[in-house]
Amino acid sequence: MTGYYAERLSGERLQHCYDLAPPRVRQYLEAEIIFVLERIRPSDLVLELGCGYGRVLERLISRAGTVVGIDTSHDSLALAREKLGTTCHLAAMDAIAPGFPDGQFDRVVCIQNGISAFHADQRQLLVEATRVTRSGGTVLFSSYAEAFWDARLHWFRLQSEQGLVGEIDEDATGNGIIVCKDGFQATTVGEKEFVNLVLAAGLSAQITEVDESSLFCEIEVP
Repeated sequence: MTGYYAERLSGERLQHCYDLAPPRVRQYLEAEIIFVLERIRPSDLVLELGCGYGRVLERLISRAGTVVGIDTSHDSLALAREKLGTTCHLAAMDAIAPGFPDGQFDRVVCIQNGISAFHADQRQLLVEATRVTRSGGTVLFSSYAEAFWDARLHWFRLQSEQGLVGEIDEDATGNGIIVCKDGFQATTVGEKEFVNLVLAAGLSAQITEVDESSLFCEIEVP
């Protein structure tokens, strides 16, 4: 599962997933970006974990001082370089082991359910994200809100119909988890799970539901 996005759902295929997003999903995607942009200052050094082909980076560049994006997919990074040129810094790097020194970034961003989609150790992901964030800086994770289930499932069905993900196993799908017959699973992180992850790391966070579609976990690094 850890290589699914790098090997199958990357580059132009990943972009196609977003190109076919229906109106309610596009609203959700825009609401997430606006929530993040409102928390970024022109002087900020910002890191995006799992930047893909640069969909979010493009918007971060317009607000932040310097933007860095990392991803494990070389195809996605190549497409991001093609789209964004030299307006930001890109690197092939794993979000659970980012090769940056402690306290380097003002803001670290991991949205669009990256905390689940990476299929990585979520506690380690949170710990590493906060490690590379300076004192007083902010880490932003997001997952899906429960109220967005129908729209989210519809979007995945469209992706499945286009062969971008496997056929959805309708019998196994439910309770926030989308299961495909090729072994792919799309899970979520709820409010209690976010709180437990943050507490286990000895931190505190503000949990905010946005647009009845996203659940944001906003951590201020001490």
